[in-house]
Amino acid sequence: MSLKFKDKVALVTGGGSGIGRATSLAFARERAKVVVADINASGGEETVAMIRDTGGEGVFFKADVSQEKDAEAMVEKAVSANGRLDCAFNNAAHSSAVVPTAERTIEMFMRTINVDLIGVWLGMKYQILQFLKQGGGVIVNTASAVALGFASPEASDYAAAKYGVVGLSRAAQLEYAKDGIRINVVCPGVIPSAMMKEYMARKPEVEKWFMDRTPAKRFGTPEDIAEAVIWLCSDSASFVYGSVQAVDGGLLLS
Repeated sequence: MSLKFKDKVALVTGGGSGIGRATSLAFARERAKVVVADINASGGEETVAMIRDTGGEGVFFKADVSQEKDAEAMVEKAVSANGRLDCAFNNAAHSSAVVPTAERTIEMFMRTINVDLIGVWLGMKYQILQFLKQGGGVIVNTASAVALGFASPEASDYAAAKYGVVGLSRAAQLEYAKDGIRINVVCPGVIPSAMMKEYMARKPEVEKWFMDRTPAKRFGTPEDIAEAVIWLCSDSASFVYGSVQAVDGGLLLS
């Protein structure tokens, strides 16, 4: 049993599935008290049940991260339930429709921006305010290999949001490093989500194209990303400030 996060409190957005769920379970494994936030109540509650089944501590909070009142309330929930907040993983994202730029509607574009970028900013805003009160903390935000220059056709809204996450995170790190706050970014490569699987099923050539360009010769798993997040949030990464970590099986080398 590891005690890397014993007596520490972690908040995970988008914790009801995928990378968020895997990271919530990894925090619990390391003995953190986990606050799982998600707009999907059934998924979030299932994650908490999985945490408790392994002897961990977790609570669920239903939140739409694009809404300021929810972003503020989920931090308040973490503090009221546990007395403090030590680390936050801003991971919640919107599944963007796969369409060319000129065919995308303003509603489609803004929904992605509101969740994937503004949602990260709102989470950071209230997490940072709490960290300033208690003398420090750690934030990890989810971007994408797309934000490191890997072109993503038919996903221009997603690309814009994820580039924004990198810029937002690095700017905030410069502002708050002096306050004992570390802010880093993980950039996953291809993680076959339900939407990605559906897309690759319709376009098998896309799956082959990605695989041919991934030196690891496999796609990533949510657990691959979770382990990177756990390390970035741990004291083992205490000298890591404002980094943008590719966790992509070498995709960006192609």
